[in-house]
Amino acid sequence: MKPKQDGDLLEEDSPQENGVHTNQYSSISPPASPVAQDEPFSTYFEERVPIPDSENQLFSFRKLWAFTGPGFLMSIAYLDPGNIESDLQSGAAAGFKLLWVLLVSTIIGLLLQRLAARLGVVTGMHLAEVCNRQYSTVPRIILWLMVELAIIGSDMQEVIGCAIALNLLSVGRIPLWGGVLITITDTFVFLFLDKYGLRKLEAFFGFLITIMALSFGYEYVLVKPDQGELLKGMFVPYCAGCGPVQLEQAVGIVGAVIMPHNIYLHSALVKSREVDRKNKKEVKEANKYFFIESAIALFVSFLINVFVVAVFAQAFYSKSNMDVNAMCNKTGSPHTDLFPLNNNTLEVDIYKGGIVLGCFFGPAALYIWAIGILAAGQSSTMTGTYSGQFVMEGFLNLRWSRFARVLLTRSIAITPTLLVAIFQDVHHLTGMNDFLNVLQSLQLPFALIPILTFTSLKSIMNDFANGLGWKISGGILILGVCAINMYFVIVYVTALNSVVLYVLAALLSVAYLAFVAYLAWHCLVALGVSCLDCCSRMQMGVSRHTDMYLLNDMDSNALVDR
Repeated sequence: MKPKQDGDLLEEDSPQENGVHTNQYSSISPPASPVAQDEPFSTYFEERVPIPDSENQLFSFRKLWAFTGPGFLMSIAYLDPGNIESDLQSGAAAGFKLLWVLLVSTIIGLLLQRLAARLGVVTGMHLAEVCNRQYSTVPRIILWLMVELAIIGSDMQEVIGCAIALNLLSVGRIPLWGGVLITITDTFVFLFLDKYGLRKLEAFFGFLITIMALSFGYEYVLVKPDQGELLKGMFVPYCAGCGPVQLEQAVGIVGAVIMPHNIYLHSALVKSREVDRKNKKEVKEANKYFFIESAIALFVSFLINVFVVAVFAQAFYSKSNMDVNAMCNKTGSPHTDLFPLNNNTLEVDIYKGGIVLGCFFGPAALYIWAIGILAAGQSSTMTGTYSGQFVMEGFLNLRWSRFARVLLTRSIAITPTLLVAIFQDVHHLTGMNDFLNVLQSLQLPFALIPILTFTSLKSIMNDFANGLGWKISGGILILGVCAINMYFVIVYVTALNSVVLYVLAALLSVAYLAFVAYLAWHCLVALGVSCLDCCSRMQMGVSRHTDMYLLNDMDSNALVDR
């Protein structure tokens, strides 16, 4: 199969419609320039994985293997320390009763990741690049800032997760700030693994996922959860005897699983395979195999999450601080003071979780837990750095050297993390994690609304645009996910008990909701709400079909002369 570059588009296959260049299967092309063609500038894309030919085969394991990689890198966001903490807290607070929420959230995540992968495959551009071309300057900059905030929030949790793991493994000898510095150094080293080959880099991520599976799987086997209760909690969508605490935990699961920057990441990762975008059969085939690979990857991540929930559901559900204090005191743990002598329900995070496992099941359980957390934090930190690069390149159209871009994106995310690590005690990070979860929940519409908008436009996706069923179901899913996350934000804000913070939150909410409404308006037009389209045509001064109005910012120099 002949390798295709992002900018490949034949003039003779590119008719103009209302001044917009289109080809048979994609109406947009990435920017082409002599620099971009002669010297690759994007990390992760310096080589493309060739796809083997298999004539007239409905399914080929060789092809599936060639497409395997992007989905597993994407699935790491479902296994970051924030997700692990959400898992163990849901197990300790609700037992097995919220496993069905985790299952439904993972399925919704798969459907949303499908949209991201299709956008990247069909257009040859990732979501940030498409946003850069389709939105005007001010909304584009606001959107970029919001996505950067989401990446910073996620990155802080991931780096601190690594630092906590190193603290546990070193029995407290490595302070939190020291662990952050070690993680930064490791990330820079690992990020340049793709110099040795894209498949080797993907294999390294696979190795880290395997470490997580073995680590948390060991804890699962050690604790021996009740399999009947586990299956009941997974497939019976009901939570008997649950109250506000369990409801907030269920909302937290949804927020932790579906992460905004992961949509941008996945739409970029799929560009690493050689797919002829002018060949409808190849595009359709790529969409199929990427979906299968994503489903397998998210199934693996789901099992690992289930291991964590089940361990804490079986061993620590309904346990009080006094119960844990007594057990830690009995085993001679130096961390007994973490659990006050009262009958309040046990509250855990990834640090206390390791301590509790060590108290009840021995030091091996603690150290193996820490190894799993370290693998989760290190892998998600690396993919988070890739997300930052793709987002910055796409929105700002950067053409810097790779090292400069890695340094900038890491600095933006690491600086606040290091400050938190210096001034925060490793024992008291739960409040900050709650704030970071709220921050990411607020950014969710800035990924979900654009991805539904662009994948619904025939002018961008042509034959692969969302059908009526996907438009309706996608809109309902995104509305539901955003509503759940907004509930989580409201619960967090109302618990602050500060009039000044209430006023500040109200003022920020006005600006936030106005921008979300702007994106939603564009999305509704793309979904075919014609009455809104009339208003948009008047404002933008264009008179074209509903699915064409967003293309007024297209770069007319995007074609490559052949």
